[in-house]
Amino acid sequence: MRRALTIANVFNKKHKTYEFKGFWGKVLGETETNGAWIIYGKEKNGKTWVALLLAQYLSDYNSVLYISAEEGLGKNFTDSCKRAKLQISNKNLHFLEYLSITELREKLSKQRSASIIFIDNITIYKDELQYGEFRKLIDDYPSKLFIFISHEDKKEPSFAVGKLVKRLAKVIMHVKGLAVNIAGRVPGGTLTIDETKAKIFHGNEI
Repeated sequence: MRRALTIANVFNKKHKTYEFKGFWGKVLGETETNGAWIIYGKEKNGKTWVALLLAQYLSDYNSVLYISAEEGLGKNFTDSCKRAKLQISNKNLHFLEYLSITELREKLSKQRSASIIFIDNITIYKDELQYGEFRKLIDDYPSKLFIFISHEDKKEPSFAVGKLVKRLAKVIMHVKGLAVNIAGRVPGGTLTIDETKAKIFHGNEI
C-alpha cells in the first residue's frame, strides 16, 4: 500500500517535463513527459496531419513510435508523410502498422524503447483497451507518453474508451477544419494548419 504524502513531500516531488518553445510552447507550456494526450476530430479534418507534424516536433525531444493501426503504412499514409514534409534524416521517429496491445507491451518493455507512442487510432483498439486496460497501460509504463488519435462522435471522441482517454488526458487537441483547439492541463489556445507550407502556426483566426 502506498504511504500518504505530506505537503512537503508533494512540493519536493520531482517531475520530468518537456520545455517546449515557440508556438508549441505558447499552448503547451512545460508539459510532463508521461501520461496520455488525445487528438480527435471528424474524418478528413486533418487529424493525421496534426499528429504527424506533432510527432516530428516531439522527436526533437525524445524517441517517437507512431503506430498507424487503422491506415497502415500504405500509399495514402506515405503520401500524408510527404505532405507533412517529414524529414528523411530524422532517426528519432519510427513507424509500425497495427500491433496488438500485448505486442506493444513487449516492445515497450525492451531497453531503449520509444518514449512517446502515437496510437492511430482508438477505433482499432477499442476492444483491447476496455475493462481497465487503458488505465493499466498508462500505469504500467509511467515514464512513457501515449498520444491517442480518435474519430469524433457527437463532438466527443468515439467509444467509451475515447471518452475516458479525454477525461484523463493532460493535453486535448480537437481538430476541426484547419484549426487545432488545445485544452487540458496546459495554457491552451488555437493553432492553425498551413497546408501550403506543411506546418502549424500560432494564431486565433482561421
